[in-house]
Amino acid sequence: MKSSEKLTIILGIVLVGVFVTGLAWSISTGLAGFWRGLPFWLIVIFCMSLLIYDSLKSFRE
Repeated sequence: MKSSEKLTIILGIVLVGVFVTGLAWSISTGLAGFWRGLPFWLIVIFCMSLLIYDSLKSFRE
């Protein structure tokens, strides 16, 4: 795998992570409150872990 492909994957992870974390933060601090925003946080954490796992898997291949 080329270093430019690795950089693109890392940049994609960072951008997606910043976006969904900001979205979850705004939901939790807004009208929904923490407890109603908690399920969305769990979904975000699960999806980010899948994204990171798949990216690490592609790095090894």
